[in-house]
Amino acid sequence: MEEVATIIKIEQAELISAIDTVWVSICAAIIFLMEGGFALLEAGFVRSKNSMSIIAKVIIDIIFGGLAFYAIGFGIAYGASNGWFAFDTGITDTDIGLGLTISNKLFWFIQLGFAIAAISIVSGAVAERMKVWVYALFVVIFCAVMYPLAANWVWNPNGWLALRGFNDFAGSSAVHAMGGFAALAAAIVLGPRLGKYDQNGDPVAIPGHNLPLAAVGGFILWFGWFAFNPGSTLGAVGNWELIGTIATNTFLASAAGGVSTMLYTYFKYGQIDITMTINGVLAGLVAITAGCNIVGPDAAILIGLIAGVLVDIAVIYIDKMRIDDPVGAIAVHGVNGLFGTIAVGLFAVEDGLFFGGGSQLLITQLIGVLVIAAFSFILTFIIMTILKKTIGIRVDRSEETAGIDAVTFGVEAYTTFE
Repeated sequence: MEEVATIIKIEQAELISAIDTVWVSICAAIIFLMEGGFALLEAGFVRSKNSMSIIAKVIIDIIFGGLAFYAIGFGIAYGASNGWFAFDTGITDTDIGLGLTISNKLFWFIQLGFAIAAISIVSGAVAERMKVWVYALFVVIFCAVMYPLAANWVWNPNGWLALRGFNDFAGSSAVHAMGGFAALAAAIVLGPRLGKYDQNGDPVAIPGHNLPLAAVGGFILWFGWFAFNPGSTLGAVGNWELIGTIATNTFLASAAGGVSTMLYTYFKYGQIDITMTINGVLAGLVAITAGCNIVGPDAAILIGLIAGVLVDIAVIYIDKMRIDDPVGAIAVHGVNGLFGTIAVGLFAVEDGLFFGGGSQLLITQLIGVLVIAAFSFILTFIIMTILKKTIGIRVDRSEETAGIDAVTFGVEAYTTFE
């Protein structure tokens, strides 16, 4: 009987691993597809003469960032941590302490999607003016060291924030605030595009060349988020209810973000700003990502409503500060990554301040997201400043005027037929 019981137990374990492997594989592939969403969204929001350079930067995120995360970053994120750092490199077959029912290699692949999503946030903020090879160098640094350190703090079982009870389920802080505040620093050091501000310092609108393209990119990202958040369960067996909760909260927050942005722009400007509505949906998605596992559906709607207004206010404020962000990446990801992480401390069903849980979780969330945001901003600012003063980070004036596509890549997004 013992032998039979042992066989049944082994078969059950293998079945669980098989089901969880299929679930995570599908989610990881969909998360990878989100890079197509980033590419289309950002390409549509910039001028046609620079749209292929955006495609190139997203490709660089994947190929350079992916190899850097494989060779160095994953070991820093999920190796044996002292709370702040890990010193392992590569992918090992040892137990990394997360109770995984999938292989470490598959876990690496889904985590790769998070790493390249974080750096893809930066690509939009530096659009139309940054040298491609210098950007590639920053991608390697970011995916090899910067992002993995934040992931170590948040998701490594021995990370200092993980041990404090910090809740960032799918990355409002570790992915979005990390990428958003890196984008902020990079945009400041890089400076605005030519013609973005007039002689009085007032912003001049530079419309994107293909808004339907941007909208399709937004829809792909929206679709991908239903793998990004539910896939962070890292398994399907035993998580049926949790996956449903996460998917529901993810949709409700995104829809509410779109509604509040649509209403806000209509009453403020007398017209619906559809480009901002796209960003409002994304803002709701970013904001719910941290707490999608532990907030209720009504709270998810409220979080989305706030995020959808917050992104509009942030875009205008950032523009007035003469920080040129062609796609609104800082407002969508940085500001709402910050807000969404803090919202966990307010709206968590069990430990949130508004649900009688006291202030402990809120304080932990504040500390975590502020440290991550400051770390990302300061380190990016230093790296970009060093690169600016040494090899240079910006294309020359003639290339920026003519368009990066034609000068750097020798191609145009749209050929002219005679």
